[in-house]
Amino acid sequence: LLFGREVRPDFGDDFSAKKITTTLEFDKHIFLNDHVRTEIKVLAEKITNQKKLRANNEKLAQGLPVLFYGAPGTGKTLSAAAIGNLTGLPVFRIDLATIVSKYVGETEKKLARVFDRAEGKDWILFFDEADVLFGSRTGVSDAHDRYANLLTAYLLQRIEEFEGVCILSTNFKSNIDPAMQRRFTQVVRFSKPEH
Repeated sequence: LLFGREVRPDFGDDFSAKKITTTLEFDKHIFLNDHVRTEIKVLAEKITNQKKLRANNEKLAQGLPVLFYGAPGTGKTLSAAAIGNLTGLPVFRIDLATIVSKYVGETEKKLARVFDRAEGKDWILFFDEADVLFGSRTGVSDAHDRYANLLTAYLLQRIEEFEGVCILSTNFKSNIDPAMQRRFTQVVRFSKPEH
């Protein structure tokens, strides 16, 4: 408040996310296939347009849920950090190790705190290894399956309601619940760079 800067949350029980950054320049130092590079630039443009709408106090019709998928080491996390540089927005990597709880209802509470803190802010939420939370629903054979399906339904609802940018990352697209896959505004397949 004193210096006119937004106070960013610290990682902790109230906010299970850490800010990620990169000093690498997107066009000079990050090697991606041409189709991935184009997709990232399109996404950065969409985010910038969304930021302008929010600056004009226009209510957004929807957020930007995005899926990055591909083998480990193909640049998904680095690209999320680079998008922060391209758009001038902070990127927060959700720490799923501290979010997921064996106690019924705790995972939802922790996720709610993250989404509530990010609502109305120009932040990008990055869910790495997202299939841990957004995995495919299964047939119900016991209380555990029922709870897992309820958790996935809750997450779908929160993603739909969130007006900001959510990037989900996974190694295998097929691990993400099909209902979630239909809600992505953009899906980017990462592969090893050809050069």
